[in-house]
Amino acid sequence: MIEVQNLTKRYGSLCAVDDISFRVEEGEILGFLGPNGAGKSTTMNILTGYLSSTSGIVKINGHDILEEPNEAKANIGYLPEQPPLCLDMTVKEYLNFVYDLKKCKFNRTKHLAEICKLMRIEHVFNRLIKNLSKGYRQRVGFAQALIGNPPVLILDEPTVGLDPNQIIEMRTLIKNLGKHHTVILSSHILPEVEAVCDRIVIINGGKIVADDTASALSAHYSSDRRLLTRVAGEEKRVYDILSHVDGVASVTCFGEKENGVFEYALVPEEGSDFRRALFAALSQSGFALLGLKSMEMSLEDIFIALTREQLPQTTRKGGKQK
Repeated sequence: MIEVQNLTKRYGSLCAVDDISFRVEEGEILGFLGPNGAGKSTTMNILTGYLSSTSGIVKINGHDILEEPNEAKANIGYLPEQPPLCLDMTVKEYLNFVYDLKKCKFNRTKHLAEICKLMRIEHVFNRLIKNLSKGYRQRVGFAQALIGNPPVLILDEPTVGLDPNQIIEMRTLIKNLGKHHTVILSSHILPEVEAVCDRIVIINGGKIVADDTASALSAHYSSDRRLLTRVAGEEKRVYDILSHVDGVASVTCFGEKENGVFEYALVPEEGSDFRRALFAALSQSGFALLGLKSMEMSLEDIFIALTREQLPQTTRKGGKQK
């Protein structure tokens, strides 16, 4: 659905985007991450046709963004970090304006009503945009991106200005939209990206330094595969049970952490996932499993390390190094 080949963007001697390539398949939600100045915004502006590239190819649903700009852009719904709102219009006037601008063919009243319901902005439909809170302005900006039901959605910081409950709603909405759209999501809130996205691309210094799922990146870069578990029960008996769980290579007890609760580090055998067997063994023995936590690196840890060049970089899916 989105194909980027050898994309490069130069500003004089500065190379903002340096020969990057990636694909986003239909129905996939891609998290596009990078620190400030990494080339992330430049790349997204090229994908939407706002900027031209120095070299390389960008295709949206088979249409080259430079050779067939109108056809390519007709397939894109774009929410920039600062939504392009007309503050002196009402929400109704603005969405109707965008509807006309996009030359939308759907039934106007029904289509806009469906979008407003989806974004929960029906009750502000007749209010001036300049009188709305930042969160509702963000919702209106998202609504304009959905007009025409474009197959590709490019979302830059879609949860900016939303409260925690609204952020959860937006995550659910994006996840549901990903069932029928191809989505590129950029955000500095890494837990949000990890919760929503099927795959993650990290760009730094104009180059792609990682491209894989969050779990695969964590597994590739983490040397510590242990799981920390807390169990309520007599230490020696629990230790013996844990030692005999299928898939557990070794057990280390870290002592009592709460009254009658001990912490253990479990090392898995190669390729094993013993979590269900662990739960079953403790349940059958009457011991309470109070916690289970992976020691692998989080997406935030990986992002910080990669963008500070503390880890070997990767450009291929599957965590293969350069």
